[in-house]
Amino acid sequence: MPTTLPTKRSFARGLVAVGLGFGFGFVNAQPAPPASAQLKDRTVSEWLVRMHEASKIRSYVGTFVVSSIGGGMSSARIWHAYEGEVQVERVEALTGAPRSVFRRNEQVVTFFPEAHVVRTEKRESLGLFTNLLKSTESAIPEYYVARRVGGDRVAGFEADVVQLAPRDNLRFGYRIWSERRSGLVVKLQTVDGDGNVLEQSAFSELALDTPVRADKLTQMMAATQGWRIESLDVSKTTAEGEGWQLPAPPPGFKPISCYKRPVAGQPAPQGAMQWVFSDGLAAVSLFIEPYDARRHVQEGLFASGATQTLTRRVQDWWLTAVGEVPPATLRAFAQGLERRR
Repeated sequence: MPTTLPTKRSFARGLVAVGLGFGFGFVNAQPAPPASAQLKDRTVSEWLVRMHEASKIRSYVGTFVVSSIGGGMSSARIWHAYEGEVQVERVEALTGAPRSVFRRNEQVVTFFPEAHVVRTEKRESLGLFTNLLKSTESAIPEYYVARRVGGDRVAGFEADVVQLAPRDNLRFGYRIWSERRSGLVVKLQTVDGDGNVLEQSAFSELALDTPVRADKLTQMMAATQGWRIESLDVSKTTAEGEGWQLPAPPPGFKPISCYKRPVAGQPAPQGAMQWVFSDGLAAVSLFIEPYDARRHVQEGLFASGATQTLTRRVQDWWLTAVGEVPPATLRAFAQGLERRR
């Protein structure tokens, strides 16, 4: 399956800290104070804009952790610097295969020390999981409702616990711990319709407003001499230009980007198309590539934490639909996809 373009948590998925189990923090959250003592009520858009802006303008260092319902556990160390219009991040995996990921705005460089390989690419969004807003124009309030459900402490910081509940069954809900002074997201849970936690992302240790220098991280990012460099040639395209259309996407989901990316073993002009949809929070990627009987052997629906994956043959093509949405939503995307040429 092609590699997805990261959204709010896709790189961090699979990173987990020891000691952060499902529901930890939420079940121990303090009840919301009486109305007279509560902070000013915010709309769903106000909450999200506050969190989004905090993720862009704060410098911090921390240990980031993710757990999934399947029991996978990993962790990573993060350095985030903000200087003017430049955001730079360094992410060091603490578990699994060693790797270092650097981001400078849209440019992403990943170091794989065991293979002595550096992979470079461009991505549209910056942020591991704090970049909650995926599109500037969305109808989030039509599909989600937000309310503050209590307060808690995460990594030593006081936080508001905010619940984002979907208004239908086409998307998951979220519980978000937002640092009280800045709004920075310090913990996030993705929950299903029954309230079960599918995936949790959190800082187990965090230092805000630390003197992280963007220029130093940029120098480390550029230190590729002696490494074998691989460039992922991803080019923008349109679904219509590639011969595809989706007349009626699931309600609230709008196309936000479309790319053509290479696939191993296939001629460069072919490759895979990645068509990305979002409702402003949840995202779905449709990967479409020529059918290959040697590689495309299993149709079905698979789950890993909050991420659902659907694979299906569509005429002479192979569809891989990926998203942090309920299975019914992926089925609706797959059923509505049409080949026009």
